[in-house]
Amino acid sequence: MLRLAWRRSASKHSRAGPTCVLTAAYSGAYSPQQKSQGDLRCFRQIPHPPSDRSPLLHPRAACYLSPSVFMSMASGSEGPSSTSHKHSNRLAKERSPYLLQHAHNPVDWYPWGKDAFDKAKNEDKPIFLSVGYSTCHWCHVMERESFEDEEIGKILSENFVCIKLDREERPDVDKVYMTFVQATSGGGGWPMSVWLTPELRPFIGGTYFPPRDRGGRPGFKTVLTRIIDQWQNNRPALESSGERIIEALKKGTTITANAGQSPPLAPDVANRCFQQLAHSYEEEYGGFRDAPKFPSPVNLMFLMSYWTVNRSTSEGVEALQMALHTLRMMALGGIHDHIAQGFHRYSTDSSWHVPHFEKMLYDQAQLAVAYITASQVSGEQFFAEVAKDVLLYVSRDLSDKSGGFYSAEDADSVPASGGPEKREGAFCVWTASEVRELLPDVVEGTAGNATLADIFMHHYGVKEQGNVAPEQDPHGELQGQNVLIVRYSVELTAARFGITVEKVNELLASARAKMAVVRKSRPRPHLDTKMLASWNGLMLSAYARVGAVLGDKDLVERAVKAGGFLKEHLWDAKQQTILRSCYRGDQMEVQQISPSISGFLDDYAFIICGLLDLYEATLQTEWLQWAEELQLRQDVLFWDDQGGGYFCSDPTDSTVLLQLKEDQDGAEPSANSVSAFNLLRLSHYTGRQEWLQKSQQLLTAFSDRLTTVPIALPEMVRALMAQHYTLKQIVICGQRDAPDTTSLLAAVKSLFLPYKVLMLADGDTESFLCQRLPVLSSMSQLRGVATAYVCQDFTCSLPVTDPQELRRLLLDGTTDTIE
Repeated sequence: MLRLAWRRSASKHSRAGPTCVLTAAYSGAYSPQQKSQGDLRCFRQIPHPPSDRSPLLHPRAACYLSPSVFMSMASGSEGPSSTSHKHSNRLAKERSPYLLQHAHNPVDWYPWGKDAFDKAKNEDKPIFLSVGYSTCHWCHVMERESFEDEEIGKILSENFVCIKLDREERPDVDKVYMTFVQATSGGGGWPMSVWLTPELRPFIGGTYFPPRDRGGRPGFKTVLTRIIDQWQNNRPALESSGERIIEALKKGTTITANAGQSPPLAPDVANRCFQQLAHSYEEEYGGFRDAPKFPSPVNLMFLMSYWTVNRSTSEGVEALQMALHTLRMMALGGIHDHIAQGFHRYSTDSSWHVPHFEKMLYDQAQLAVAYITASQVSGEQFFAEVAKDVLLYVSRDLSDKSGGFYSAEDADSVPASGGPEKREGAFCVWTASEVRELLPDVVEGTAGNATLADIFMHHYGVKEQGNVAPEQDPHGELQGQNVLIVRYSVELTAARFGITVEKVNELLASARAKMAVVRKSRPRPHLDTKMLASWNGLMLSAYARVGAVLGDKDLVERAVKAGGFLKEHLWDAKQQTILRSCYRGDQMEVQQISPSISGFLDDYAFIICGLLDLYEATLQTEWLQWAEELQLRQDVLFWDDQGGGYFCSDPTDSTVLLQLKEDQDGAEPSANSVSAFNLLRLSHYTGRQEWLQKSQQLLTAFSDRLTTVPIALPEMVRALMAQHYTLKQIVICGQRDAPDTTSLLAAVKSLFLPYKVLMLADGDTESFLCQRLPVLSSMSQLRGVATAYVCQDFTCSLPVTDPQELRRLLLDGTTDTIE
């Protein structure tokens, strides 16, 4: 029997070329203990594809790509164009930028759906499923090399039903087949290539393939011909083995609570999570591995939350130091865009210097929250400025006029010097000569009559020969280029040139503004204008929380606009259903596809969290009411009555073979982690005790994971801690916009209180909150002045009216109480 298993091994430092995985279902057994791991993306400048997952949880790498011969990137338009094309397929009618990038391949592509499934059954053909996303470099490479190839296109179209899938539109389908690929090969990544029976059961899976045989390795054409042969001559074995693996995966991925079981003890789990993070922490530059390094906001939020309940211990102090040092070094590093703001996807080196230049909406959202939290716990304005910097980027470059947010900016673009090939980071990097030409003015009073360029280049590490080490640039794309990184403090730079710190700050700001103007004139990277409900929910939280902490009305208003966008464009009130995505049309209008894609668990969970944050920022109960409504729908659609916890997608969808519960917090937090916290918060806002019980059942279902590898679920550990320490209910009695009310609210919002709910009682006994929580009607202002009550375990503090006294109460809890 032919074994279609191909995995080229290479040393850790190999730069020789791509390693791709093609695994036939019948070529190896699956162990139910294997878990789907790693939120792999599209990786370019490092020998192994990195993952946002915990360092304790890395799968064996399936592909580490990037030979210099593959530098060209496909160019896909986002909508109809007047350009004539030799080929067009039905993807031209789609709205996903990723699908549109393949609309003119000589491949008979179908989108995921009934038409494709019916064709496969009627013609009794296997399905070739190709999965990726619009800013994935190696998805573009495979498109250009293989899917634009006439011969390969003919083989595909005549022998397979070809389906192209945007993983960001259909994360449920992506997770099923990535679980298969990882289980049968030990790794995965995008583009993902999977061959299915007409019943959608996978039998062979892989990632990227070069078009032709090379160096003893089969190319995509050879792979296709072998699969055709096996389908014709060995089909029963393929189908039965695929069936067995799916059944094993169903058992191996089951997450359920046992009868009579309770959630694990929070302090023990939290301590273990801290120890596991401390073990993987890299002390010099922060972060949780040597290289590559991901921002990992879920880790940082856990560490700062852990500190709040362990302030007096050495572990608590260490946790805070780890979080703040990591955030500081990231902000100073090249992963942070010092000219046009925002953060790139990850760093290819240990010092946060040379990034993969892609920018993702979900990173911006979570990092804005992490930085504003760091400003709360440290009192340092530096962190607040970074949070504002992130939101400035999102407002300018990722915002739609409707109030929604776009998904991503690509890493590659055409260099300003021209040429047919897009290059990694071309939009962002600088030569020394460019900087000198742009900043030639001599700065009066400096030592040696330094120019503005001299000061800027010193501060940001710009070198004449470029500052990117060859090992960080295997394709030579960044040769002679500089990735800006802060090499000296402003104090040291000021001392070096004999000027004041204030003058240095002024000069650097002026230089950055001039360079930003030049950046705008360069060819821009591809912008994925798809608007996803889940990622918009994350960004809603970011604007609400940063705006609330800073008392910035404009940021809070932008959050309100985002909430309105979600309700207008991504909520089907008639069907009571969140929609997964919408799109920017050719006339800049918001468009929806037909049929629309119903929302998944993360869409509900992230929006509900955003709405709760928006309520605390505005104290407008309409957002709280909608959060309650959405939670009720989430429970109906996704709750597992048998085992507890939520399925990632609708369990009644027969086209999704595995009903999975995401059990890792990675690039995005697990929707179950977020839901555990949402349920707890909502139980306090609505008085619904069943939500408190559901939160406990959810945490119980994940007990094994929380107990053994809590580092896999740091966000869920935070929810477990919230259950243990119980939420403080902070009730402000006063008129919404009155100065005394505002002062008390500002005192609350200035503090990082991860285990609290904030509510306003304005005397309206018919209000949503008073109807849900009758006890609020008994709370009133003292002597006509805005008054705060802090309650916990049904016991409330004596009312306070002074903001500083409220701060002390919230920080140390020292006050008399009333029953």
